[in-house]
Amino acid sequence: MFKNLVLFKINAGWDITHQQAIEAVEANRFKPTLPTQDKSFGWVEPRGEDHADLVESIDGQLILKLMMETRAVPGGAVRKKAKEEADRIEAETGRKPGKKETLKLREDALLSLLPNAYPAQTSFWVWVDRENGCVAIDASSQGKVDDVVTALVRAFGGMAMTQLKTALSPATAMTQWLLGLEHGDSPENFSVDRDCELKSTDQEKSSVKFNRHNLDCEEVRNHLVQGMAPTKLALTWGGRVSFQLTESMVLKKLSFLEGVFENLPQDRESSFDGDVALFTGELKKLIPDLVDALGGPLAESGGQGAANNASGDVNDSSAHQVDANEEATA
Repeated sequence: MFKNLVLFKINAGWDITHQQAIEAVEANRFKPTLPTQDKSFGWVEPRGEDHADLVESIDGQLILKLMMETRAVPGGAVRKKAKEEADRIEAETGRKPGKKETLKLREDALLSLLPNAYPAQTSFWVWVDRENGCVAIDASSQGKVDDVVTALVRAFGGMAMTQLKTALSPATAMTQWLLGLEHGDSPENFSVDRDCELKSTDQEKSSVKFNRHNLDCEEVRNHLVQGMAPTKLALTWGGRVSFQLTESMVLKKLSFLEGVFENLPQDRESSFDGDVALFTGELKKLIPDLVDALGGPLAESGGQGAANNASGDVNDSSAHQVDANEEATA
């Protein structure tokens, strides 16, 4: 189900029932893009069954699914068509289009090419934990997270969301955990695995990645002492869930381990309800432990919305350009 988790806190006092949630999102049901639209998004049935509810409630947890459809036209095709039109105008009138007119030609070119662009669809899971006032979004890029947040706030009146922040930044905590490996230290209920990425904080923004590598080594410690900071670190919680923690408090590559399934019936069949109950049940315990390991939640200091609070580093591609790269692989 979820492969990534971007965590948000909901404003205090906001709540919604299952039926109210169903009614709220109905007006924003997914509709495919029109021929001249480059993007459309809306809610679809989480179970994948036509005419089912747009919001499912499993053990009190609300599960939604946002569908996004995009039409992408290569920039080169837009520029080529716009240039052809500009050349035609110059040939007929003897003048070259100015900057504003050229921009308008490109806009017209895009609109004319969009109907021929093949629409691509992507979906995003959303988990609303009403009991703890949290929302989890399964997306890895900042732009997509923003789209999901926009859809949620648009559907649910009175909802405001701020990305979860902790007293210790993930980068600071991950540095402490890596340095503590030498003395056998690790965050309570977590173990440090064998993958991490470090980046320098200078202008070069050089990086080093360790894949399937023993992180309790001088090489890692030397990089940290020299000023590099962890941007990703693989962790396992309680021998049950593995994931990568990022510097922007995103959980990536979520995976349930064998320990999760030990006490389940051998003949258990996978089902939507069972999978949701299993997923939310584990993560409702993992998330508080992770927040505790990061020094507890950061005290709220304002009422800004999610758009201003979500970290720009959720999207790996938005980070600074890396000019020098070093890879260390076992």
